Amino acid sequence: MLLTFLIILTPLLVLVRPLQRNRFFVLYFAAMILSAYITENHFFKTAIFSHKAFLCFIVYHLCLINITAFIAYGVDKRAAVKGIWRIPETDLHTLEFLGGWIGAFLGQKIFHHKNKKKSYQAMFWLMLVLQSVAIYIILSYLRLIK
Repeated sequence: MLLTFLIILTPLLVLVRPLQRNRFFVLYFAAMILSAYITENHFFKTAIFSHKAFLCFIVYHLCLINITAFIAYGVDKRAAVKGIWRIPETDLHTLEFLGGWIGAFLGQKIFHHKNKKKSYQAMFWLMLVLQSVAIYIILSYLRLIK
């Protein structure tokens, strides 16, 4: 499972330059690899690219990307209150697009952050629509929906 996670995530981190600068994506990457390592060494092992490894990847991905997005909103709100370095909006939108929109939405509501800025909200909802369209296309391509 660890190799599966590394093979899926490392090209993203190496090839997509904006992700290299997104410290929250790097945090997510580290948490994913640590989760795979702990699962493989303490609970169960899976063959590389097995169905079980992919399902674990999806479950871990959805949990950790949402936790990471929520943390990012909390950190950005704290920085806004203190008047220090802020997280670029593109970094927050990237986390949303990668599946962290639930964590982002909760972060907006709980921290009362970015929920009044209309341009940000427009992009947030656009990210949600784009992600939904991407999921629909993938599921249609796999013939899981018609």
